[in-house]
Amino acid sequence: MKYALSFILILLLNVSSFATDTKIIVRAKAKDAKFIGSSLGGAEVIIKNKMTNEILAQGKTEGLTGDTSLIMKTPLERGMSITDDKTAKFMASIDINEPTFITIEVYSTINNEKERVSASTDMWLIPGKDIIGEGVIVEIPGFLLDILEPTPSLTLSLATIKKEPIKLKAKVVMMCGCPINKNGMWNSEHIEVKALIKLNNTLLKEVPLNFVVTNIFEANLTLDKPGSYDVLIYAYDSTTGNTGVDTAQYVITK
Repeated sequence: MKYALSFILILLLNVSSFATDTKIIVRAKAKDAKFIGSSLGGAEVIIKNKMTNEILAQGKTEGLTGDTSLIMKTPLERGMSITDDKTAKFMASIDINEPTFITIEVYSTINNEKERVSASTDMWLIPGKDIIGEGVIVEIPGFLLDILEPTPSLTLSLATIKKEPIKLKAKVVMMCGCPINKNGMWNSEHIEVKALIKLNNTLLKEVPLNFVVTNIFEANLTLDKPGSYDVLIYAYDSTTGNTGVDTAQYVITK
């Protein structure tokens, strides 16, 4: 028994001695834009063993969104990097003793878990074979969209609305926090922003929102009936396929 235990101990020590710290860098890049970094609180990264679902590393990307000219304007050739030492990343050091099939999950900075955008990829991680430099870039599609006015779940009277229309105001931003402007790098002219107005679960009207100032789109909304209104505002870029949505509910009393 004594010798058996000694043999097992030696075997375990030999196995653990082959375990190697392996570094991997993961970056989250907004589709048609730059990298998601500290300015928005970072994208969440989870690295799992695909076979066992064990979480091997977890954290958030930190750093800057990157060089706009390099990422958005420079024609890229094979082997050319679009990142530098300051570009947002999450670096993990994973202790493995054999090639491991991993899943890398990346989540957007949206706080509402039901609306968080995620993307993932699978790959093999080899002991001692670091994946650094540019690392693994995972693309996150979409826009960050927030309804600013009126405050969601607001109650208004019909008399008040008849005196002054409701002003709908929405903030639309690229996933990396990059600004949307008229004729800018991210051009508001290419983005359709529209409110869908429902009364008692029936579509009542569609109201286009117009660009006003950086990231802000507005429209006036007139309503002539009391009831509970659901408002869904979406943003859509037909060129890139980026989309974003936010919802609110307003009660109109007599």
